[in-house]
Amino acid sequence: MTDTQEFIASLDDSIASLPAGWRDLFDSPRQSIVTRAPGRLDLMGGIADYSGSLVLQWPIESAVHVAIQRHSSKTLRIASVPEGPNKTSRLFEINLDELLGSNYSTLRARFTDEPENHWAAYVAGAFPVLMHESNASFNEGAHLLIKSAVPEGKGVSSSAALEVASMQAVAAAYELKIFAPELALLCQKVENLVVGAPCGVMDQMTAACGETNRLLELLCQPAELKGTVPLPEELEVWGIDSGIRHFVGGADYRTVRTAAFMGYRIIAELAGLSSKQADGGHLVVDDQRWNGYLANIAPGDFEREYAPRIPEHMSGDDFLDKYDGVTDTVTSVDPMVEYPVLARELLQVRIRFRRNRCPRRTRARISRRRSLWREDYRRRQWRHGRSFGTPRRGRSSLQSRCSLP
Repeated sequence: MTDTQEFIASLDDSIASLPAGWRDLFDSPRQSIVTRAPGRLDLMGGIADYSGSLVLQWPIESAVHVAIQRHSSKTLRIASVPEGPNKTSRLFEINLDELLGSNYSTLRARFTDEPENHWAAYVAGAFPVLMHESNASFNEGAHLLIKSAVPEGKGVSSSAALEVASMQAVAAAYELKIFAPELALLCQKVENLVVGAPCGVMDQMTAACGETNRLLELLCQPAELKGTVPLPEELEVWGIDSGIRHFVGGADYRTVRTAAFMGYRIIAELAGLSSKQADGGHLVVDDQRWNGYLANIAPGDFEREYAPRIPEHMSGDDFLDKYDGVTDTVTSVDPMVEYPVLARELLQVRIRFRRNRCPRRTRARISRRRSLWREDYRRRQWRHGRSFGTPRRGRSSLQSRCSLP
């Protein structure tokens, strides 16, 4: 029995485990739809997706399932049932008109101010994003039940899997035709604009477009699918839990991402590229040389022409006085923060340019080398942590597939 079959078979028990007022979640005779989206392991380039790197991502077996049923009331009800026996369900309910009548900043503030409901932003955010970005209309509410086997806070994209499975469910229930790459970009908007996390699109693209037993090759400029890379039978992928919690919306991630965009802004100024203020407070640079991506700057040019003129550290206040802002639309420079500008640029330019210029070599290396990582979350316990998934059986999502070359 597949994990999707197991999820469907356990739906009645899952609903019965909910509090009394929620056990009528799927009492309607209307059709129920089930979707699935996997987590992922980052094998190459994930540190650099927001600056245009080539990345290789491996869909894992652990996945998020979502069941949805439209409802005549204008209410959105979301129940998330736990995997383990000693955890409680998470519940969220909101009037659909209230949800759709709020702008992104209002919704972001609401979910931020309600930590107990922050998880629901990844699911409920699909509705306002579809309305604003795809002109979708919703004259009925919906009930959703979620079950996730993707470990949270472990760097395997539990949030992206939740967003993709939820967006697929909503699109299917309301008969919206959305191709997988577009769906992934909409899910990124959910995380950027409703959740408030400044992520790239790599995780969502993998959850929406990943294929079983193949690495997804993606050029993040911003989301160019290059194809998939088969993993030879003699190789396996291992992913060992370091025990360090990962959160894209955290301060460390936000700081290093902002530092990268600060460095790009300085380089653009040194290169004589013109810029102007855009709506929303960020800058737009007229960049026909690198198309706005650090990954496209040659390391030799960077080290010869720009590195000697970039400060190792720079306060946000000093940067804003001199350069006005950055081109990133989902972060801003904090005047009170000290940013590691030069170190970030050295790391990203050297690594990303090499990766982007050598996709064939990368494919060859994958074919030749044994990986040190393997996913095995369910069956193995390690002295220093747990590992994720099962190798070579990661399945892609049900509702949408990419047409890859």
